[in-house]
Amino acid sequence: MNQFEEQGEIVRQEQLAPEIFRLTLTAPDIASNARPGQFVMVRTNPGYDPLLRRPLSIHQTIGNEQLQLMFKVVGKGTRMLAAMSPGQRLNLNGPLGHGFDLAGKQAICLVGGGMGIAPLYFLAKEILRTSKPPKCVVLLGARTAAEFGPLPRDFMDIGVKETHFATDDGSLGHHGFVAELLKHHLDPANNWTVCTCGPHPMMKAVVKECRGHGWQCQVSLETMMACGISACLGCAVPRGDLSGPYLHVCKDGPVFKAEEVAWL
Repeated sequence: MNQFEEQGEIVRQEQLAPEIFRLTLTAPDIASNARPGQFVMVRTNPGYDPLLRRPLSIHQTIGNEQLQLMFKVVGKGTRMLAAMSPGQRLNLNGPLGHGFDLAGKQAICLVGGGMGIAPLYFLAKEILRTSKPPKCVVLLGARTAAEFGPLPRDFMDIGVKETHFATDDGSLGHHGFVAELLKHHLDPANNWTVCTCGPHPMMKAVVKECRGHGWQCQVSLETMMACGISACLGCAVPRGDLSGPYLHVCKDGPVFKAEEVAWL
């Protein structure tokens, strides 16, 4: 697996929704090697404050030259990223981790919640670019319709024909949780592979639904990371059978088969 340290030049900075931003950067080494589900470690300041890099999933690549990162402002580091402008450079390490496995899949459902939607856009593009793409259903959840920003249109623009939404306040689509959409929009007769990313409670509910139907499920875990290369051991998660050494999200994931992880 190729990994690079690259000085990515910012091409565009977009504010998609309150506190949610999307950066487009020129980083050809990372962009040409990235796969859906992988991430980069971003240095938000050339100095020592903040000291640690920030892990950000790859939202998409554009050709072999550019990549996009989508993030929410939650602290000092992401606030600094949101203030950056075209022409500035960011030090990036990546692409890191293991992505989604699409080999031999005939019917795929993508389930994203909040910022977990970001890597699923890259995955949807990869699914649809094949000569005979599998059936693809996209289910997206957020607190409000405003939090989606332009993403509903983005998914439709790349050719996703079946996209459904859930919002906590009922402002778009189903009034409730996105995991509840699975039983309404997936034909149980199909052998579905469900790929999900988002808050832990959301993914836990998705995994439970998949187990009930016997569907395969791949989960992309979101955890705090300090290094991204399994040196700090800070992103440990328990194995599904609660035995043996812990898994590390940065090295062993971030994408896992659902049964590999303990859903405590």
